[in-house]
Amino acid sequence: MNSNTFRMPAAVLLATGAVVLLTAPPASATGGTPTGGEGTSGAVVLRTGLDVGLLNKTVHVPLKATLNEVSAPAKAEKTALTVTLDGVEGNRPVSVLRADVATSKATADKTKAEAEANLAKARVHVPGLPLLSLIEVEKVTSKAVCEAGKKPVASANVLGTVTALGKKVTLSAGGPTKVEVPGVGMVSLELSSTETTSTTAAAAALRLKVAVNPLNLNVAQVDGEIVLAEAHCESPKGSAPTTKAPEQPDIKTQTGTGTGGATAGSGTTAGSGGNGSGTTADANLAETGGGSLTPYITGGALTLLALGGGALFLTRRGKTQ
Repeated sequence: MNSNTFRMPAAVLLATGAVVLLTAPPASATGGTPTGGEGTSGAVVLRTGLDVGLLNKTVHVPLKATLNEVSAPAKAEKTALTVTLDGVEGNRPVSVLRADVATSKATADKTKAEAEANLAKARVHVPGLPLLSLIEVEKVTSKAVCEAGKKPVASANVLGTVTALGKKVTLSAGGPTKVEVPGVGMVSLELSSTETTSTTAAAAALRLKVAVNPLNLNVAQVDGEIVLAEAHCESPKGSAPTTKAPEQPDIKTQTGTGTGGATAGSGTTAGSGGNGSGTTADANLAETGGGSLTPYITGGALTLLALGGGALFLTRRGKTQ
């Protein structure tokens, strides 16, 4: 079975004597700035942000560790996390998590960023309670998908039974579920939290607020937060896919047989340079050979011609007499 081993010294805190409370950062719907237009994504199977108070020293030791934390592109499949804390449990390793399945995966490119985390048959322990699991879960999963041009999606699921401090728990989506054990402490469990924006998504399957007082193995109290199966992503900066609009038919000006006054008045449709010369009307007249006034104009011209001819005849007759 694979494992990660960390050592958390307390000496750095002895100089100030300060009580340090380190809580894990919540699943966030924000990510790093994509480079080159690519999206970003990340996942973690387990994240701890605990403060461990010791009995024989006025010091608080931080227990801040992660299992299978990845950023795209990457994946991890380790199933155990062991941490060694100075002054805790005789300086022996503390098994924080063991699971049959513990995987995380993150991918990202210019079209989509995606991350997921999975846990199965998992047991989480805290210092001072080596025999009693803080929580046991059958299966938890979280997934975040951010695709260019689409609304990001986040989902988280808790499947099967959940046991906290030895008690079977019925989780509610309406709010945190609290489990209290006299002489041991209390755990508050928040089920499947998700968050999305127009470009980001984040999900966490389980979030635990821990406050226990084991008074065992030199541990006075353990406070803080644990997150199981966390995933987040940010959409690529590529533009949204668009549907090509249908091409409009090429509509040409049709020659009309009505009065040409309106067309001639519009002036510059054929690009006459804005001088109002009415080239479209001229072209229409050239194509048709005349408009609806042509018969009247022709009749008037014939009449004038006849009158002119009559006048010429009378003038010549007067001269001959």
